[in-house]
Amino acid sequence: MMNRFLIKNANIVNEGEIKHGDVLIVNGRIEQIDDNISQKNSEIKIIDASNQYLIPGVVDDQVHFREPGLTQKGNIYTESRAAVAGGITSYIEQPNTVPQATTIKLLEDKYALAATKSLANFGFNLGATNSNLEELKKADKSKHAGIKIFMGSSTGNMLVDDHAVLEKIFGEIDLQIFTHCEDEATIKANLEKAKAEYGNAIPMKMHGVIRSAEACYLSSEYAVNLAKKLNTKLHVYHLSTAIETKLFANKLPLEKKRITAEACVHHLWFTDADYEQKGSLIKWNPAVKTAEDRAGVWEALLDDRIDVIATDHAPHTLEEKQNPYTKAPSGGPLVQHGLVAMMEFVHQEKITIQKLVDKMCHNPAKLLGLKERGFIREGYHADLVLVDPHRPWQVNSSNVLYDCGWSPFMGQNFKSRVTHTFVNGHLVYKNGDFNESVKGTRLEFDRG
Repeated sequence: MMNRFLIKNANIVNEGEIKHGDVLIVNGRIEQIDDNISQKNSEIKIIDASNQYLIPGVVDDQVHFREPGLTQKGNIYTESRAAVAGGITSYIEQPNTVPQATTIKLLEDKYALAATKSLANFGFNLGATNSNLEELKKADKSKHAGIKIFMGSSTGNMLVDDHAVLEKIFGEIDLQIFTHCEDEATIKANLEKAKAEYGNAIPMKMHGVIRSAEACYLSSEYAVNLAKKLNTKLHVYHLSTAIETKLFANKLPLEKKRITAEACVHHLWFTDADYEQKGSLIKWNPAVKTAEDRAGVWEALLDDRIDVIATDHAPHTLEEKQNPYTKAPSGGPLVQHGLVAMMEFVHQEKITIQKLVDKMCHNPAKLLGLKERGFIREGYHADLVLVDPHRPWQVNSSNVLYDCGWSPFMGQNFKSRVTHTFVNGHLVYKNGDFNESVKGTRLEFDRG
């Protein structure tokens, strides 16, 4: 039998409201939510959450944990450990590992790895290629997260650029489709122009010019139009431009949308002005772009054209990142700092904590059809996070948990801190200490 916990005096953020109250956890589930729960059972551990927010565990629908095959960058254990310290209790990992997860067997191999290593709950996307349509059709709606299509090349090039194949995938796969949208021809042309001007010394600030707003828009527009034509359930990952946001609707509740969109923490935080100081540490695909693009992404997030906030956590070693522009890989580690970074905007009153919970907890759970997760409801799995909004700290090398040992937020002061993380009722993280005796579980999907 698992431990029992009573969380007292919390500011419970759930389904658009903040309520002061208590939450009782028994055998991995939320047993009771009430204004004042009295318990005399000595076996129940009481946590005083006065002046703290209690939120559902964050569901990060886009991470790269690099296992198998790229474990010099990170692995399922180290990155899930950083994730739970950052308040992430469930994640969806991407297929561009080595080998690439483009068959059901290779996908299930990753699930088997995670079952022994992951401290958070886990799901995996099956990767699309130009030649594996029949394999994609074998994916199970109740067992597998979705199909990932790289419509722009990135780490571990899995580019799907055959329009006939894309039309078949969009039309014949009855499962959530996730896309990385950047137009490859536009990027190649821009890169050749940069090489002609700069030779081998392309400055990092050119990244947003090379992987331009036009490249993003052309690909996203194509994906959205194809999804409309074929009634595909499409989720476009990591919008980075203002113009792309015009492709998405804000008049429907998420449950009624067939086409949805996502913003990532780094596109909400950084702009191209930060390349001068941060260099390759903020080199992502799609690229961090202009202040106007950041403002456009924020506007779409707040008016609900953008439905989800994710991290696109993608660690690389510092040695790799220190290469020249054309050889420095794109991506950066974010799972430990994504929630507290977004809490800075709550402090700035740029977003309410209720809407933040919608975008990081409720909506990804709805989008994925997660079974009994993503909300603070009686009977649901006790994936819960306590956040102290008035306990400042600074990111430095002594407290970064990523296996790569660095963060784009190095030196950043945050006002908020994750103090406790429960995964399936197990208190896996408490004020810097871990209890790794219980692993996370495979996510189940209830999609009708």
